Amino acid sequence: MKAKKGEKRGLGKGLEALIPAAQAREGEPVQEIGIEEIRPNSFQPRRIFDEEKLAELAESVRVHGVLQPVVVRAVIGGYELVAGERRWRAAQLAGLSSIPAVIRELSDGEMMEVALIENIQREDLNPLEEAEALQRLLTEFGLTQEELAQRVGKSRSHIANMLRLLNLTDEVQNNVSRGTISMG
Repeated sequence: MKAKKGEKRGLGKGLEALIPAAQAREGEPVQEIGIEEIRPNSFQPRRIFDEEKLAELAESVRVHGVLQPVVVRAVIGGYELVAGERRWRAAQLAGLSSIPAVIRELSDGEMMEVALIENIQREDLNPLEEAEALQRLLTEFGLTQEELAQRVGKSRSHIANMLRLLNLTDEVQNNVSRGTISMG
């Protein structure tokens, strides 16, 4: 089923109830949490953060504040980011001491799925980062390609094609990551 022009493709049915979006749901409390209490997401598929874009976001945060809360889960000694690492990093650069956050109870698997879906739905991950995150979901949580496709709202053939990138030479993978070689 193809989405109409301008319409975002929905999440997999299994995750839609779990994660309507990686943002505050209606009636869900938003709390101010100290930036130092939050640690990065250990399942973050994004490895490269563009410093220039982070600086731009930090300037926006200085002027307007953080407009969308980050999503965290409680862990021993504080919180772990689930979604919103760019906002969290920008808030640090902007010198904020706290950030608006929504606290959710999520397993490691659910947390990894949310992190991947947030980035895939925005289409900001480079293809290799997406492939590595998909592979990690498959191996660490014992999913089949079909199950993974349903959970992240992509086709099984998309999953298979992305995973094939991991078989390319390092040089070709680097070119794909930098965008000098396209997926098409």
